Amino acid sequence: MSTSNISLQRDSHGRLVLTLADGSEHVGVQPVRAFPIGAPDEGISLLGQDGHERLWVDRLTDLPAGVRALVEEELAVREFSPEITRIVSVSSFSTPSTWQVVTDRGDTQFTLKAEEDIRRLAGRTRLMVASAEGVQYRIADTRALDRHSLRLLERFL
Repeated sequence: MSTSNISLQRDSHGRLVLTLADGSEHVGVQPVRAFPIGAPDEGISLLGQDGHERLWVDRLTDLPAGVRALVEEELAVREFSPEITRIVSVSSFSTPSTWQVVTDRGDTQFTLKAEEDIRRLAGRTRLMVASAEGVQYRIADTRALDRHSLRLLERFL
């Protein structure tokens, strides 16, 4: 289905309303990435409130600018995943441990329940760290961390 003849807007309740080329209107759609880590700008599904797909988008760049902006805005809220830029301290080198970190969203602390909650992604330098509180933190490139942060992290890898 062509994405050039669709529209997406928010209704008075803040829900996304998708209007397809055939004129059908779908209230409360949610964008979901098929490959959020490996190919974040490819394979976007707009799901209806019932969980069924209303529109498949091969690439975000296929969408008209206004529609793309709304989709990206909604995805940013849905996929809250702060990036760790520095590890200030860890309470213990055994788990559970409390981590003090600096992220792209500010300073915070979280609890790491187990070493298995640190997962390597697409290569050896990208990591996901799952906190006990349910937040998924990213480390985009371990090579970009300072020496102190890297030493603390290596104790858990």
